[in-house]
Amino acid sequence: MTELLAEVLDLTRYGFFMAFTVFIRVGAASAVMPAFGEKAVPMRVRLGIAGAFTIIVMPSVAPELAPQIGDGFPYAALLPETAAGLLMGIMLRLFVLALQTAGTIAAQATSLSQLFGGSIGEQQPAIGHMMIMAGFAVAVHMGLHVQMVELLIGSYNAFPFGEFPNPELVRSWGSAGVSTTFKLAFSIAAPFVIAGVVYNVALGAINRAMPQLMVAFVGAPALTLGGLIMLAIALPSGLMMWHGALSEFLYNPYSVMR
Repeated sequence: MTELLAEVLDLTRYGFFMAFTVFIRVGAASAVMPAFGEKAVPMRVRLGIAGAFTIIVMPSVAPELAPQIGDGFPYAALLPETAAGLLMGIMLRLFVLALQTAGTIAAQATSLSQLFGGSIGEQQPAIGHMMIMAGFAVAVHMGLHVQMVELLIGSYNAFPFGEFPNPELVRSWGSAGVSTTFKLAFSIAAPFVIAGVVYNVALGAINRAMPQLMVAFVGAPALTLGGLIMLAIALPSGLMMWHGALSEFLYNPYSVMR
């Protein structure tokens, strides 16, 4: 009985070490990942999400990590694993920044920037908040949680356990991610910018033709209404564009690093 109890304790200790080792990377990534790591989500829920991801990821990576863990916890891997998880989470967070930037540009172009909605960590125009919430809903509905599990499992091939990410590869990955973020943001906000420019040019022509007309009193409400109509027309296609870029990144996230 004593020998059997000792074996059970050894297995329990080994399982705990394995789970906590995986949790370091998974928890760091889930703390900043889109939808699941938002500040609006309660801390206990986020902790539960990180634990659920750990339970799913651990069986797939346990054979690879078992020889490196041994009989004790690898304390030297704490910082490298945390860095790898944060790096993946930050790269995904850039897609949220793309929606936020697109919302700010669209709000400025349609004179709706003074309307602030519920904020996620910081104040932002209502259009940006709407875009972010809609983007989260689309991404989660289309299987973001499954793609996140695949990303976390595949990260052990791109970032070996216990090793800091290569700075040069991280620089290339980060540069590509930032450029993609702004390109995506400008593409989503392009209809609003074009419509705003056309509207203001037309308003200027009307003002030159009829100086007596109070163009500001007529133009401001019309611009706001046009912005809302443009939002209803252009937002669905913009969200599909955003989700396509996010899915492409999750399908092949390490292409720049090869």
